[in-house]
Amino acid sequence: MPATTQPTPSTASFDVEALREEFPALSQDVYEDTPLAYLDNAATSQKPTPVIERLNRFYGEENSNVHRGVHRLSQDATEAYEGARTSLAHLLNAPHKDQVIFTRGTTEGLNLIASTFGEMVVGEGDEILLTEMEHHSNIVPWQMLAEQVGASIEVLPVTDRGALRMDLLPEMLTDDTALLAFTHVSNTLGTVNPAQDLIDVAHAEGVPVVVDGAQSAPHMPVDVQALDADFFVFSGHKMFGPTGIGVCYGKREHLEAMPPYQGGGDMIDQVSFEETTYDGLPHKFEAGTPNIADAIGLGEAAEYVMDLEWEAVQAHEDAVLEYATERVEAVEGTRIIGTASDKTSVLSFVFDDIHPYDAGTVLDREGVAVRTGHHCTQPLLKRYDLPGTIRASFAAYNTREDVDCLIDGLHKVRQMFG
Repeated sequence: MPATTQPTPSTASFDVEALREEFPALSQDVYEDTPLAYLDNAATSQKPTPVIERLNRFYGEENSNVHRGVHRLSQDATEAYEGARTSLAHLLNAPHKDQVIFTRGTTEGLNLIASTFGEMVVGEGDEILLTEMEHHSNIVPWQMLAEQVGASIEVLPVTDRGALRMDLLPEMLTDDTALLAFTHVSNTLGTVNPAQDLIDVAHAEGVPVVVDGAQSAPHMPVDVQALDADFFVFSGHKMFGPTGIGVCYGKREHLEAMPPYQGGGDMIDQVSFEETTYDGLPHKFEAGTPNIADAIGLGEAAEYVMDLEWEAVQAHEDAVLEYATERVEAVEGTRIIGTASDKTSVLSFVFDDIHPYDAGTVLDREGVAVRTGHHCTQPLLKRYDLPGTIRASFAAYNTREDVDCLIDGLHKVRQMFG
């Protein structure tokens, strides 16, 4: 095995080993004497000790329902829950915390928007513009809406290298385009899309924009005011936070005009059998007992992320991705899928003669956790005529040693299958 490349000056100041010590899952052996090399961060990230401890503290000391109780525990839980909303508003540079809606994740955020705002702006004969690299969660809700109202789906294609055909965008934004929805970063290709350009061009034509930030929020600062996106959604579990919690940010004028997504307790003002009036933002969209603990955990994750030195983190992640790309390319029979000039933290590839699932099974026995399959992007994989890929995805705590473990495993895959 070649010696691990020495850190470049841009990454030498980033103490990745100190960071790794804060993530207990990374120090385990997944099989006897087989340490874990966790390279499945695009699916979900590991959790740092501060987030784990914050969850434990809530359940051990503060556990109560929020908003409606006058007793001390309820007051403490409410303060922590709404404090988490404030932290997330700071993370996104949202104008006000009331524009931060807690959801179960990116998928629910997109469904919320499609079922409320979508029904307001998309009508019969209209077009919804998506991109060819969208996750299923940013396709299916719009298809359901289109079928319901008699609209159609249009698709901005990608190049062979995995970049959007931005040259086609102006002609695809027609008088019938009612909405544009796109992923900020592709979960399969790692492509970082030119979000600002997409939003600016769409807004120049009066088209509102929904941004799927599931893969961007964990890897780069997000400023929703600078982006000027109408909506931005992401999941907590990919950003060092708990599962089952996420955020839907929206411009105030949209959120105030939108009807409630669900009905129940805590989203009401007054209820009678004759008429119900609804609470204001953000509670109008948070019916019932919310996911209190995980919202608080996500707030802790947001504080953790905001404490990171983003420039150093991004330089480190880019260096690991570059190293992994070079080493995977050198393995016999491999082909990388997604070679756009602007990428982050995702490396998808295939063996020309070995099924991704077979390769993934061998890698698992070597302690290397990767994702295999279509990654909920079947239309994109169809464009490349592939049933799936092997996907290694990186976070700030990954190292070149993790990559070396991946490469050792790939050589064993090669040896096993000839």
